Amino acid sequence: MRAIDNAAIARAADERFRSEYHYAVFEYLRSAKVIQALERAGARIGGRVLDAGCGGGGTALSLAEECSLAVGLDLHARFQGAGTRLGAEKGIARAAFVQGDATLLPFAASSFDLVFSHSVIEHVTSAEGYLKECHRVLRPGGVLYLSTAPYLSLAGAHLPRLLVPVPIHILLGRRAAFRIFRFLARVAPWTLREPKEANTFVALAAEGREKEDDLLQSVTVSRLASWISASGFRLLREDRHVTGFFRRFVPGPLRRLLERTPMARDVMIGHIQCVLQKP
Repeated sequence: MRAIDNAAIARAADERFRSEYHYAVFEYLRSAKVIQALERAGARIGGRVLDAGCGGGGTALSLAEECSLAVGLDLHARFQGAGTRLGAEKGIARAAFVQGDATLLPFAASSFDLVFSHSVIEHVTSAEGYLKECHRVLRPGGVLYLSTAPYLSLAGAHLPRLLVPVPIHILLGRRAAFRIFRFLARVAPWTLREPKEANTFVALAAEGREKEDDLLQSVTVSRLASWISASGFRLLREDRHVTGFFRRFVPGPLRRLLERTPMARDVMIGHIQCVLQKP
C-alpha cells in the first residue's frame, strides 16, 4: 500500500497556489490517499488509466508509477509546464497529457481499465454527459474513482474560509458569498484564513484580477446518487466524510440522525468518495 506523507502533503498544500507546478507537486503527494482508498475498495490500479480532469497533472504522474500508461486530460491544459516538468524531473515515462473536453472524451470505447475523477464533476457542463463518457471509455469490469463535495458543505466547496468561522455561503447563498470573498481578497485579505499561496482569491486579487466561479454543478448527496444510478455504473463503495466541526461538536447519535436528513447531510459532509464499476 502506498505510504502517505502527511507532513509533506501539508507543506505542499501551503504553497500549492504559487503556480501550476506547485499545485502539481501537491497533487502528486496527495494522490497517495486516493490510491489507498482505491485499494481499500478492492480496485486494482494497473493497465491503462485516465485522469479525466487532471489539472496540473500531478495525480496522473503518481498513477503512472502504478500502471502501464496514465493519460491526463484537462480542458485548459494546465499540465503544460507543470505536470510535464514534474514528470521529467521524476523520470516518469509512462504518462501522457491531452487537452480535451471531459464530456466529449477523444478516446475510443473500452480504452481504459481505470478512470480517475477527483473534484471534477462539479466543474463540468453536464454531470450526466461526463459520467456517460467515463462509462464509454472504460472496458467492461473497469472502475471509475469519483470524488466530489456537496455545494452546501460547511467545508465551503472550493470557497475560502474566514478567520471567524461564519458559513456565509449557507447563510447568504453561494453567489453572494462569492462576491463577498472577492471583495475581502481585494481589500481585507487578513480576514481570510488561507494566505495568498493557498488561496486563489487572494493570489488573483494581488495581480489585479478577480476569481471566477467555475462551480457549474450544485452537487448534493441525492443528486449525485441519481446521476450514478442513471449512468450504468455499479456502486462498489461509497465513503461520506463528515467535516471536523460535526465530528467534534455534535454527539454521535444526533450526527447519525442528521446524516439521514437531506439538507443537513449536504452541510455536514465535506467529501464524498465513490468507487464505481462498469458491468
